[in-house]
Amino acid sequence: MKQRPPRYSAARLVSRAARKRVWPRVWREAPLRNSYDVVVIGGGVHGLATAYYLAANHGITNVAVLEKSYLGSGGSGRNTAILRSNYLTPEGVIFYDRSLDLYRTMAIDLNMNVMFSRRGHITLAHSDASLRTMHWRAEVNKLQGVDSSVIGPADIKKLAPVLDTSSHPRYPILGALYHPPGGIIRHDAVVWGYARGADTLGVEMHQKTEVVDIKVTGGDGPGGKGPGGRVTGVRTNRGDISAPVVVNCTAGWASLISDMAGVKLPISTRPLQAAVTEPVKVFLPVVVVSGTLHVYVSQTARGELVFGASVDPYNTYNIRGSLEFTEGTAGHLLELMPGISRMRLLRQWAGLCDMTPDYSPVMGFTPVEGFLCDVGWGTYGFKAGPVSGEQMAEAIATQRTPDLIGPFSLSRFERDALVGEKGAAAVGH
Repeated sequence: MKQRPPRYSAARLVSRAARKRVWPRVWREAPLRNSYDVVVIGGGVHGLATAYYLAANHGITNVAVLEKSYLGSGGSGRNTAILRSNYLTPEGVIFYDRSLDLYRTMAIDLNMNVMFSRRGHITLAHSDASLRTMHWRAEVNKLQGVDSSVIGPADIKKLAPVLDTSSHPRYPILGALYHPPGGIIRHDAVVWGYARGADTLGVEMHQKTEVVDIKVTGGDGPGGKGPGGRVTGVRTNRGDISAPVVVNCTAGWASLISDMAGVKLPISTRPLQAAVTEPVKVFLPVVVVSGTLHVYVSQTARGELVFGASVDPYNTYNIRGSLEFTEGTAGHLLELMPGISRMRLLRQWAGLCDMTPDYSPVMGFTPVEGFLCDVGWGTYGFKAGPVSGEQMAEAIATQRTPDLIGPFSLSRFERDALVGEKGAAAVGH
């Protein structure tokens, strides 16, 4: 029976406040050892979930999570925290629906309020062609047991009265794919919950620990790396670590990390920008996506509008926001909701997305023994965090590929068995 994290309570909060004591950090700062059974590179949702499920589901606790900055500093803390499972391919629908199930029960499983809010998710159709695609996606979803249906402008107006459903806009709303289970969550709380849960079970998290090389022997490539080789550990800015299993759970730097092991990934890295407004009274109860206008938006419990667009059309590691994004995306948002024109923008930011040719991830084993990947998530990574960790932990513990992640293996590119997920939404949310 797995151990549950210690409970927070109102009584303990009042007691500590009265004694003017600060709460201790929710995970330990253990000394870095020179050997572990498993090293996980990346302290985001994917890496922490992998470590947590290794300990919780398989009893593998001699695990180190290495993060070059602070936990959640990458994509896990820069996304817009939208959750859904209404994807286009059967493989994607099943996979993300399992992740949504884990998110629903996460507050209980991790004993932490992750602020999951089931809002409903609508993907707008502005043309006959996109409306046909919505019908297609709805049928694929229904076949996999996922609640999705196509609705008309009248029903859209009931769900989101602020949307302009008249015939006046440049791109009138003809219908939408309605996905009731979709919603939002607090991404920081998810990171902290997994870190706290993993720590309770004996996993170590090491921040400010950057992997600078992966040690491989017996490979066909330079220095004994590459296909046919075997992982023996990693080299960090704090010293060498021996480990028979190394897992790449990074985002933005996935191809650079895999190159250290001699494994080539078909990945390009692009920035994804987002922004948030000042808080106002809640008026948008659902998540709204428009592929035609390249915009998606939701409103937090505090009243801010969080919105974003598609990935920038160029490869870069720059994570600064741009005026071009703000002007373009805000303009598209106003086409959908003219009534918000006087809202003020608070800030904007960007994160890095690793894009594969078929917009699906690379998961599981690689040609280097002991080196596994959970990368290439594009704009979908946060949505898949729990199920990815669960399935990667199973792969490590059983040394076989779980059926759920079989379609996402690296070898699919050689076999021309791509999982074309881009059509799920033009902006990927």
